[in-house]
Amino acid sequence: MNKIERITSVNNDLVKETVKLHQRKRRDESGRFLLEGFKVIEEAYRAGIEIETVFVLTDKALEYDFAKVVLTTEAVLKKISTTNSAPEAVAVGVQRRYDKSVLKDAKKVVLLENIKDLGNLGTILRTCAAFGVDAAALYGESADIYNPKCVRASVGNLWKIPVVSLEELSMFKDFERIATLPRAKTELKDFTVKEPYLLMFGSEAGGLSQELIDFGTRQVRIEMSGDVESLNLGVACGIILHQLNCMYSIDK
Repeated sequence: MNKIERITSVNNDLVKETVKLHQRKRRDESGRFLLEGFKVIEEAYRAGIEIETVFVLTDKALEYDFAKVVLTTEAVLKKISTTNSAPEAVAVGVQRRYDKSVLKDAKKVVLLENIKDLGNLGTILRTCAAFGVDAAALYGESADIYNPKCVRASVGNLWKIPVVSLEELSMFKDFERIATLPRAKTELKDFTVKEPYLLMFGSEAGGLSQELIDFGTRQVRIEMSGDVESLNLGVACGIILHQLNCMYSIDK
């Protein structure tokens, strides 16, 4: 087992520094972030994320022999956690950051524009990993993927594909660029596409910007009952990615 410490005071300096990771500014400055609960911590470790410290109750310590362990109390875990009830463990990990070079050989990329909802963002990244997307790109004013709520929503899948923030899109000039729009003429059931492709989603509130609609070379919508105006963004992303994944499976 790695080095073990014991901290029982919520006023401990390390506890105070860890609590600061609730703030995006501190996460950006330090390059660290929080992981809450065994499954998320374990999946991050298996994916190669550096785990610096794990705060854990004494009776669970043996499950975290891959990192520096801090034996602690429920009060400390509640202090450093962002959930309503304290998990059995909270870890500090080192962020994995990518630049646009990871897109060089990508064939399937999902672009997310102005996605502020952390639950949706985490769910979409989990869905992208499930359906073999090569990379995800954040464009505009999207939320922080290392926000604890997004980390939890991804259920340990945040690190299974590269996620890169972009300010310009010239690297996609040779891609089929698909704008997902509720009033597109082509329905998903009739839609086919060849790789490489860029699948673009906007926020639930605002949809895709005119800039990205104009940037697109194709448009598609999910056919559904006229009684329903729209779908949750995470659900819509899952439906489209599943359909495209099935299309390629049939072709092969």
